[in-house]
Amino acid sequence: MATIETTQSSEETGATVTLTARAAEKVRMLMADEPAGEAEVLRVAIQGGGCGGFEYALGFDRGATGEDEELEFHGVKVVVDPASAHYLKGSTVDFVESLQESGFKIDNPNAAGSCGCGHSFHVADDAGGADSGAPCGH
Repeated sequence: MATIETTQSSEETGATVTLTARAAEKVRMLMADEPAGEAEVLRVAIQGGGCGGFEYALGFDRGATGEDEELEFHGVKVVVDPASAHYLKGSTVDFVESLQESGFKIDNPNAAGSCGCGHSFHVADDAGGADSGAPCGH
């Protein structure tokens, strides 16, 4: 599997996801707190659930498996499974820290709407999804 290293956005490179410099810095800090060998890559995934139909899942893994797409941004290895890649195409993972919010934020051009808290979303072909800004159970 090829590893792609870039600083451009996912739309410019055609990559499934892009990790900003701020997000990469925070990921490196969090990885340093994990036991050796347990956090070699950042896994970005989509899973069913949440009020919008899908939820984002960010977590550490030992490495890529099977048909994962492997990318590298600002020194952080990122993997995406094929099922999630369809829903994440063109997304950017950022880390924001302000008076109102702090945490990872995913800008996903495929999301037609999200729940009020932004933790879950639906896509245009997802008939039963929540509308943008809908009440949330989080």
